[in-house]
Amino acid sequence: MAAKKFRVQIAFDECKGCGRCLKACPKKLLAQGSALNKQGYLAVEAAEPGNCIGCGSCFYQCPEPGAITILEITEQ
Repeated sequence: MAAKKFRVQIAFDECKGCGRCLKACPKKLLAQGSALNKQGYLAVEAAEPGNCIGCGSCFYQCPEPGAITILEITEQ
């Protein structure tokens, strides 16, 4: 059985760029973005979405409900 694969989805306009998720990710897969969102913040981006282990550390550290979602990648 193949190992499960995950990806991080960042809601660009919900992110306030606080960086808590950046520090929490054990694989360092997130990066501070360079584009301002509608709130005027530099939103975080998933720098290496294919290497996510699905631990949820970024999700649990994020103070904004709905800004980060961890999705399981399934074969269809």
